[in-house]
Amino acid sequence: MPLIGTFAAGSSKGYGQGRGGGGPYEASYLVIAGGGTPVGGYGSGAGGAGGYRNSYSTEDSGGPSATETPVELIPGETYTITVGAGGASSGGNGSNSVLSGTGITTIQSLGGGRSTGTGPGDFTSGGSGGGSSPYDTGGGGAGTPGQGNPGGGVTSPNSPPHYGTGGGGGAGATGTFGGPPGGGPGGVGLYSSITGSSVARGGGGGGTAYQGPAGSGGTGGGGAGGSGQTQTGFPGAVNTGGGGGGTYYPGGPNGGQGGSGVVILRMPTSSYSGTTTGSPTVSTDGTDTVLTFTGSGSYTA
Repeated sequence: MPLIGTFAAGSSKGYGQGRGGGGPYEASYLVIAGGGTPVGGYGSGAGGAGGYRNSYSTEDSGGPSATETPVELIPGETYTITVGAGGASSGGNGSNSVLSGTGITTIQSLGGGRSTGTGPGDFTSGGSGGGSSPYDTGGGGAGTPGQGNPGGGVTSPNSPPHYGTGGGGGAGATGTFGGPPGGGPGGVGLYSSITGSSVARGGGGGGTAYQGPAGSGGTGGGGAGGSGQTQTGFPGAVNTGGGGGGTYYPGGPNGGQGGSGVVILRMPTSSYSGTTTGSPTVSTDGTDTVLTFTGSGSYTA
């Protein structure tokens, strides 16, 4: 996406240059947490996507909601990046992703919610919420304002043979309701061009179904649901914060594991210090440098 206006996201707004001891300079960010991992049971709802916070250009944050304000980095200060993992393989919410340091308000995205498929209200909230099991007629877990959307519910309570479960919430949309004839698709994620190319991230996982089709994963890394008692849910894509797919597998494996998160920083190349830890991918787009952290690390401005 081209930069917009004289001082687009990533420009220095006349504060001076970071190299050579200048004043603070502006950096845009995309901070995505890990996706949720459903727990196996009698029809687990899908995992929700990790929280999605974005300050680049005019792009949305999760919800979707308005673009956030870029941070101002102080030369010589070190900024810590924590990249959240997907929910544990035993099932659970994803882990948070965080950008923090001197002079900025901490940017924290919350891990995606999950579902257990064991009884009413067995889903959790998160960046985006986990989908509902067959036991609930309401929606799934709540999403966090400014980060994501709720998980989907079911159209009617399902007693055995449990017809379908709700899709996990995505950064761009609520998870779809499940129920006859099958599992609900995951909510879609959002596209960002902070790296210079448009990439979708933050999709919710798909719901499962004992009879009928399983739900597809939401665009942006959501894992599809498993179908019947022989197929486990599919994992969310790594470094997208995608939710894991639901599973109908009593006494068997859990759902698909949520995808890990990512933290991306974009700043003027003229201000970029070149000092990092954690081995981020470093690229350029126009007059800006982009740091993509797929694991935890730091940047010294």
